[in-house]
Parts: sequence; C-alpha cells; structure tokens
Amino acid sequence: MKTNVYERRLPIRLAPCADELLSSWIARHAAFYATSPLAMLQHCLPDLRSLRAADLNLTEDQVVRIAHIFSIEPDTVRGMTFSDIPQSSRRMIASEPRQSCSCCRRAADGMPVILRSQFFGWRITCPLCGGTLRTIGGRDGPALFGGYHDAALMGEEMLDNEAEHGIQNWVSPSEIARLLLMRRVPTSLPAYEPSGYRVLGVIIPDLDEVMQTEVSKLPSPASPILPMCLRPALLAGVAIVQHAGPEMLRMLSGHMMGENKARFDSAIEDILDCSHQSLGSSQLHLI
Repeated sequence: MKTNVYERRLPIRLAPCADELLSSWIARHAAFYATSPLAMLQHCLPDLRSLRAADLNLTEDQVVRIAHIFSIEPDTVRGMTFSDIPQSSRRMIASEPRQSCSCCRRAADGMPVILRSQFFGWRITCPLCGGTLRTIGGRDGPALFGGYHDAALMGEEMLDNEAEHGIQNWVSPSEIARLLLMRRVPTSLPAYEPSGYRVLGVIIPDLDEVMQTEVSKLPSPASPILPMCLRPALLAGVAIVQHAGPEMLRMLSGHMMGENKARFDSAIEDILDCSHQSLGSSQLHLI
C-alpha cells in the first residue's frame, strides 16, 4: 500500500533555534525545500490555511503529526507555538513582531529567525540574554519611567510566568493590566477629556501627561500592547498592585467618579469577592 504523501517524513530537518516561532521554523524549511511556507505547512496539515493559525492553536493530534513529519519531539513543536498560553494573556500577543534584541538578532540557514518573544506585549527585556528590547522599525526615545525600572522587571516576570507557566498570585497579572488601562475620570479636575486618562495614571503620576503628548492612539483593555516607551509604566503598575493586594484596587476606585468608577467597581467585584486574604499595602508609599 502506498504511503500517503502527507505522512512522508522530510529527509532533512533543520534544527530549531532557541525561542523560535513555529512559523519561522517552517518558513526556513520551505526555503530549503524551494517551496512556499504555506505549502510546507500543508504538507503536514492540509486543513490549515495560515501559518498564524499554526502559531496560535494546534491540537495535540496536529502537534504529533508535525513532530512525526519533521522527526522531532512533540513537546518541542508545542513549545514553538502560543498554544499553551492562557486566554487571559492572549490579548497581549501581537499579530506581528513588535520588538527585537540587537544582541540576539540572528539568521539561520540564510533566513531570519523570528522569536516568540518578539510578539509578547509584556516583554521589555530579551528572554535569551536579558538585554533591552527595541521597537522594530521605529525609534525608541529616552526612558520615560526609569524610576520604575525594578518594578517593571517584576511586572514583566509576573506576566511572563502567567503566560508561559500558568503561575498567578491572588489575581491574574494580565487582568490587572486590563484594569489599569480602563478609562478614568479624575476626581480632582473640573475640566477633563475622559478618553485621555487611564487608571494606571493614579499609580504612575507622570503617565497622564506623557500619554497626552507622546501617544497618538491611547491604549485600552481591548488593545493592551503598549509602545516600548510606555510599557515599563504598565509593568510597574502590575507589580505594584500584585504586591499591594486587593486594597490597592479599592484605593484606585476612590480616585474615580461617575460611570468610569461604576464600570471599574463592577470589573473588580469578582476579584475582591474571590480574594480571601489581604496581602497588605506595603507599596502604597510609592503612589
């Protein structure tokens, strides 16, 4: 009986690079075999219509099929995708590479290597070397929130642990990020533009002015991937709220009014109800 063409193993398999994205690895094989990346993917999985789909969601059977044809371990294949990242973190995965590390930028087999971490909206440092990430195709200005650098690194680790290892504390770090990007009506301003303020500005006071002058499109809970110049502020805010505990959310609510406050209170209600311990407010002095 003839072997189905889709079951045939590739005679030569290229080694994946550390943190390489599955579509990048498949594209390198496609170049080696002089075919298109989509054709190479469909050699393994005929029903898939895009490499993006392979990066985001692979079933266990699909993982095993790719592993068989490429003669590689299934765990290695799955580790090159975003399949294991929880839904709570997925809104912070970009649709294209956003940042890169000048030290770890590399090519293999004559092709550029695309890393998973280049899509992560919570990363400010390279997971391979620890260096500072830079915006792809753009100019990063001076660090605007250098005083929060240590807290930002803590927030980065919290969000990365949740996405990559399913580790949370008393609340999902990505959920905190979403809350901090909700609109805020300041109680202290008689005149305001509601769209110009975020809850995060209560924790990082310099943020309000920076967002008004430096950012053309303000971030939101539905689009929480911030430019690199703002990202440390959000990461620091996540770390501060995580360490301060539920009382910090109540404090943030007190800085709002009107419908914005009502929406925020509704969003944190379940979090506060499910939290059975007080982690203290040791970081409130940072406000």
